[in-house]
Amino acid sequence: MAESDGKEKIKWTTTIIISSSLKSYEVAAALENRSHKVRYSDSVENGSIIFSLSGVAFLLMDARECFMSAEETFLAKIEKFINIHQNSFLVLFAALHGPEEWKLMFRIQQRFLGSNLRILPVHNTVNAINLMCTIAKITSKSYIDSICYRMITTKAYIIEQSPVWKTLQKIKLSSDTFNPN
Repeated sequence: MAESDGKEKIKWTTTIIISSSLKSYEVAAALENRSHKVRYSDSVENGSIIFSLSGVAFLLMDARECFMSAEETFLAKIEKFINIHQNSFLVLFAALHGPEEWKLMFRIQQRFLGSNLRILPVHNTVNAINLMCTIAKITSKSYIDSICYRMITTKAYIIEQSPVWKTLQKIKLSSDTFNPN
């Protein structure tokens, strides 16, 4: 645990279900190295990573593989994935997101417009892991509760210290002294 600004930072860990097809990939090893509880499953969609406690699922696809396969093949895979997972993200890997990759993302967005799919263009494994873990962390119940508590505390502090609020209180107090009702 590292200290920063007098507060202890607690290392966030969770349980992750990873498709067995990703077992030998760098993504799986990187998640295991972050001390997450990683479970492999043959019953989830190939290329998927599920943060079960956060309720988010990620489908990893390489842009080059999409270009090499028939469009309906990878679109069917995406459709099956979003039909299963309510909070779904497509993680689209490409070393460089050039015009072809942006056209691919545009076609996917057009096809799944209005669905619960969000597309995350990433360049490398580190980028993908950081995005997935950040999204999973901020959607986990314990973190959401912490954020809500901090927002309520901050709101109360702002109201308490606000010159506008103090002025309104003075006006109310002065109006109460003149109004006998």
